[in-house]
Amino acid sequence: MPAEVAGAALIDGKELAERIRADVALESAALAARGVTPGLSVVLVGDDPASAVYVGAKEKASREAGMAGETIRLPVDTTQAQLLAIVERLNADPRVHGILVQMPLPRQIDPDTVIRHIRPDKDVDGFHPVNVGKLLIGHTDGFAPCTPAGVQRMLMEYGVETRGAEVVVIGRSTIVGKPMAALLMQPGAGADATVTVCHSRTRDLAAHTRRADILIVAAGRARMVTADMVKPGAVVIDVGMNRIPDATTKSGTRLVGDVDFDGVRRVASLITPVPGGVGPMTIAMLLHNTVRAAARTLDG
Repeated sequence: MPAEVAGAALIDGKELAERIRADVALESAALAARGVTPGLSVVLVGDDPASAVYVGAKEKASREAGMAGETIRLPVDTTQAQLLAIVERLNADPRVHGILVQMPLPRQIDPDTVIRHIRPDKDVDGFHPVNVGKLLIGHTDGFAPCTPAGVQRMLMEYGVETRGAEVVVIGRSTIVGKPMAALLMQPGAGADATVTVCHSRTRDLAAHTRRADILIVAAGRARMVTADMVKPGAVVIDVGMNRIPDATTKSGTRLVGDVDFDGVRRVASLITPVPGGVGPMTIAMLLHNTVRAAARTLDG
């Protein structure tokens, strides 16, 4: 049951992610017993601190789930040709079921070119045009991007009714906003919603957000959504992760979302905290996608 907090109940993404990862570990062991150990290979180019932390977390999570694989760390001056050669090697390796090239990439490498070189059946991040197309037309044999898939799983696990619901998504990125809208407008469980996508050119943003039964915020602006922009009783999913100055902490900063949590939690019925909300779900769904990719090699 979600914990009660000043009017809104918290959606505990950390606890849900732990359950998903436990299920993934069981599925991974079952596959290993049949001769297939799920393999996830992660490629990190350069020394971006945030990317390094995130890749380390993925590496630890995959190991705990009983998966094989490697983390390939490349220098910041790696050429596009060198990176593509590594991707092609991983494409051809039957022990590798999932390939993830960590973004952002250095300026000399075009991310779209790299994504297009990953085999769609190994694209567990869900960014290859083939997987994007399958998502849009409602085919379920592709991979959905991990963060939107994690948000949809949260809504389902917490019993949020999406059928016929007014959903407003703030943000139109290819990583979150667009695939989130595509997932929720499909027919079926955890979907069948009426979706509005808002962005930086939207006129009168608050007029849209105040209609939302479910408000999903992925704009990349710290605490931009305030209580007066939220319909009483709405479910609020905060995908944002922003560092702001905070002299009371050891680092001098703290992590906040795109939602003014303290204010909005007094209006909403359910809300995700930052940290501990959507973030842990992203890695959990990455592992889930990798196990699915491995299972398909047994299905033919």
